[in-house]
Amino acid sequence: MAGKASKDTRIALAGAAVAKMERDQKRRAGNGETQKQGSFMRLIFGIFPLLVIPVVLYNLMAMAFGGPVQAIDASGQLLQAQAAPMANLLNERFLGLPMISGVEWVLTKGDAIVLLAVIFLFLEILKSTSTGTATIVNHGISLLIFILCLVQFLLMPNFATSTFFILTAMTLLDVLAGVIVTIVSARRDFGVAGDV
Repeated sequence: MAGKASKDTRIALAGAAVAKMERDQKRRAGNGETQKQGSFMRLIFGIFPLLVIPVVLYNLMAMAFGGPVQAIDASGQLLQAQAAPMANLLNERFLGLPMISGVEWVLTKGDAIVLLAVIFLFLEILKSTSTGTATIVNHGISLLIFILCLVQFLLMPNFATSTFFILTAMTLLDVLAGVIVTIVSARRDFGVAGDV
């Protein structure tokens, strides 16, 4: 009788193990859809250059709020602006905080855009440490963004500001640093894998 109970116990344990394996497989299959979505979002994040965000923000501000380069005064004469019409908007107060020293620290709108761009440049450099296809596409799109920024800076009056020049320089640094970091990462990976 003890042998039969032992055999029945083993059969029950084997059945429970098979049922657990089937539940695990179903759970993994269910998570596969979430994992595919996660990898798709990771791919989009890897391809999308984050410095596009401050550049688009500046473009929206320049198109919506930047004034004209030429104006007609009361006597009917054509006046040409000496500075970018966007400069006054960029120098407006964005945030002010009282300091312990008694003075007020003022962050202008232009400074806020540059600060946002610095944060995104840091994240872009972190992203460039991977060596996948998405990273290479990211560098190509970053190069196109730099070319667009350079053309806007040289040819469009609302973009001839120090803030946009710094954004343009950051897009160039994104391209250069991204490519260099990717090459170094790829060499390191190759060296580790190939024992070179």
